[in-house]
Amino acid sequence: MLEIRFHGRGGQGVVTAANLLAIAADLDGNWSSAFPFYGAERRGAEIESYCRIDSSPIRITSPIENPDVVVILDPSLLKISNPLRGIKENGKVVINSPSPVTLPYQTFVVNATKIALDLNLVKSGWPLVNIIMLGSIARLNVVTLDSLKKAIDEEFEGKVAELNKKAVEVAYESVKEVSQVVA
Repeated sequence: MLEIRFHGRGGQGVVTAANLLAIAADLDGNWSSAFPFYGAERRGAEIESYCRIDSSPIRITSPIENPDVVVILDPSLLKISNPLRGIKENGKVVINSPSPVTLPYQTFVVNATKIALDLNLVKSGWPLVNIIMLGSIARLNVVTLDSLKKAIDEEFEGKVAELNKKAVEVAYESVKEVSQVVA
């Protein structure tokens, strides 16, 4: 079973990201589940969301304590909390950052904020990076890019769907692996 934990702030769409990833996994022929964990329910508060993907039915409904992949939508969370807690020894980190980030895990960086701003994916002044991050996850072969685009079409329509599909393509092509640091 592949366990993915998303970290972001209220309003960044970590719940939508986990749900879309689960839909894409289903479209790829896998079983999946997604659900959030809310602390203080307010814009800007730290939010976690979880997605499990497996080739057989998933019966676990607890939060993910030992993820295979950690997805960080807001890099400032590394300074104020511990989004890397419990990550498996061979775990991977996908982070939204304008520059390389040195972590003791295999790390993938994409400047999702820049992609969102370039494509005008902004709501109430906030760049919408959640769907963009899914393009980076697809690059790790968690789901196919095709199923991710189909999941976007199931959730959104019109220009919003088209912009998000373009954004995941850009993220898929631009995500960079940062060399793993030995702890």
